[in-house]
Amino acid sequence: MNSSDLPVTESASEPSFLDCWFLTGATASGKTGVGIELAQQLDAEIISLDSMALYREMDIGTAKPTAQERASVPHHLLDILSPRDEFSVSNYLEAARRTMIEIRGRGREVLFVGGTPLYLKALLRGIFQGPPADWEFRRAVEEELQQAGLPALYARLQQVDPLSAAKLHPHDKRRIIRALEVYRATGRPISHLQTQFDEGRPAESCRVFALLWSRDVLHRRINQRVDAMFAAGFVEEVRGLMQRHGALSRTALQAVGYREVMAHLQAQADLPATIEAVKARTRQFARHQETWFRSLSECRLVPLQQGATDQEVARQILQLDHVPDSCSPQPENQDGRD
Repeated sequence: MNSSDLPVTESASEPSFLDCWFLTGATASGKTGVGIELAQQLDAEIISLDSMALYREMDIGTAKPTAQERASVPHHLLDILSPRDEFSVSNYLEAARRTMIEIRGRGREVLFVGGTPLYLKALLRGIFQGPPADWEFRRAVEEELQQAGLPALYARLQQVDPLSAAKLHPHDKRRIIRALEVYRATGRPISHLQTQFDEGRPAESCRVFALLWSRDVLHRRINQRVDAMFAAGFVEEVRGLMQRHGALSRTALQAVGYREVMAHLQAQADLPATIEAVKARTRQFARHQETWFRSLSECRLVPLQQGATDQEVARQILQLDHVPDSCSPQPENQDGRD
């Protein structure tokens, strides 16, 4: 077996991610405030579980913790990348592991806070370290898409890896291309290399909590969040990024709202239409997040009621915690390349 075919797991001599606390939930669910209260009650430091908060200069659109919030509890893995930097799941796991060990060395608890589902799943179950991205292959596929379209690409995946094709949406271009890329590089279907990644643990064996609002309340919170972002200067933030950097990295461009504002600045949409487009995409992303969290057996959903304070929600989470003495890590897989 090639070394790139090995699962990324934790050493038995190292602290386990499964000994950490996790607070997640859809965008605008209130993770930051609850996370700070929970960290203070646990004597914990916070590691960001947000793939976009890694980037400097992307503050308003990613709703990063404020300077005051960061001063109340130590936060890690914020503002560590240039907007032009690429960053994979593997990179995140390496940075998170180093940070976790440092926090443990100070005798404190570790609390992950954020809403990036793939990061959460990788922390809980490990990743499959697949072959590196083949940008020449990806460019060729993009050119082919212009001619044949995505249905033809999906049909090719059905031929070489029907299991992956059955799991992926026919419009999930990025993962369809990645599955074909892995097959091209290894001669083996990615579905055969990722089987352990689908095996979860019971929720009671880990400390993973997902904040859950009713759909109408969450949509109201999202709309309020987006209105506040534009009032705080989101358009100016994106304009500055374009002036300083020109193009953002492929990873950074996945941040919700930034593409829409860039289109507005290029006169492709007026401001009211742009605001509505960002709201719609954010609601869509929130549905995607909640689908992931419900699919993870490790997650315990925390239903929220309007009017509950961050302190009350933190206490509710602590009351839900009944963790056995041992939650030993087991190697499980996912492709960690983007």
